Amino acid sequence: QNHGIPEEILNIQNMKKLSKDLNLPLVCTNDAHYAKKEHFEAHDIHICLGTGKLRSDQNRLRYATPEFYFKSQDEMYNLFKEFPKALENTRKIADSINIELPMGEYHLPKFPIPNNLKTQDPNEYLLTLVQSGAKSLYGDLHPNIQKRINHELEVIKNMGFAGYFLITADFVKYAKNSNIPVGPGRGSAAGSIVSYSLGITNIDPIKHDLLFERFLNPDRISMPDIDIDFCIERRNEVIDYIKNQYGENSVTQIITFGKMKAKQVVRDVGRVMGYSFGEVDQIAKAIPNELNISLESALEKSSELQNFAKGDFKELISHSKILEGMNRHASIHAAGVVIAPGELTDYIPLYKSSTDDITSQYDMKGLEDLGLLKMDFLGLRNLTVIDKASKLIQKKNNYIDLDKLSFDDKKVYQLFSKGYTIGVFQFESSGMREFLKKLQPTVI
Repeated sequence: QNHGIPEEILNIQNMKKLSKDLNLPLVCTNDAHYAKKEHFEAHDIHICLGTGKLRSDQNRLRYATPEFYFKSQDEMYNLFKEFPKALENTRKIADSINIELPMGEYHLPKFPIPNNLKTQDPNEYLLTLVQSGAKSLYGDLHPNIQKRINHELEVIKNMGFAGYFLITADFVKYAKNSNIPVGPGRGSAAGSIVSYSLGITNIDPIKHDLLFERFLNPDRISMPDIDIDFCIERRNEVIDYIKNQYGENSVTQIITFGKMKAKQVVRDVGRVMGYSFGEVDQIAKAIPNELNISLESALEKSSELQNFAKGDFKELISHSKILEGMNRHASIHAAGVVIAPGELTDYIPLYKSSTDDITSQYDMKGLEDLGLLKMDFLGLRNLTVIDKASKLIQKKNNYIDLDKLSFDDKKVYQLFSKGYTIGVFQFESSGMREFLKKLQPTVI
């Protein structure tokens, strides 16, 4: 029994006694869940969003006081002035911590070059593979082709990215050898003759006059970014290969955060505060349909939204502005995989979801800033459909080499001109199909 003594006083006396009995110094802290005292209401709404409750629910999780904010040094002193030594200890701990995350350094895993080779230099090994691949594609190498190869390899060497290409070429080779459908290449990587020679892409940058500088440029130092498409049903086999190659504890998928953007945050906050769907929908529709528009910017542009903010929905808009941009939920990135040169926990914190999935705690941008290798393993259903269709055709004893299909088949262009492109990657949207009908592409 506490005999009427307030619980907080009892706790302080217990802490003092425990400190004395164990000869351990006291430290004063404040549990902080939000930045400012005036954010208490908005944080309460945020809790409701996370727990799926209305603010009017009497039995929901809530904080008893608005004191769970990040207090200033003066505020902490006023709270704990009876314990000056504890305040000193808190300061000592803060002053002793000095964490600097190194930025601008690259942490690439070491590619396992076969031991029976004369060289273990990744640049020399890359040169060997590229020369061999280029000869199998072009035959005798024309001086212009060799000049392009030499230029690209020089840039790759100077930027320190030989390992990146060796790693990428290795898992693409594994996929192809395992008959896992792989895309021909997308984006700026298709402009690299090194990528083409290694089999990472199947598009000849010389024939199609593609620029390497869009992919890698010494004047703009950044990690190469090659997106690889795999059959959606067998994508995980490639990820498992990567784990076997570099270690189970060195490879994981990447987290992604759903942000509360202007329209979404208004809808979420309005729902929690008990407004009707019609009311909230009307406010959300008053926000201009501009990509990544903020509520602040929307208020400047929309007089209708200004009227809502000045009238009965002032509180809703105010709380929404505070919560805007916060993470709404965490999920697994559809394609991203990070590969560390050692144990992941030596480089980044990890996150375990409610369904026991392990991901990085840093998102794509954070991993890139830290210089870690991130790859996009895209599961593409189109590749799965193409693979199954070609196998059905082969059952009729008609062999198809998908890498050697003609680019001047008039019947294909006739289909495109009619907009019959549902299921064709990048050409299946209604807008693109209408554009094809107007464009009427044909063989020149």
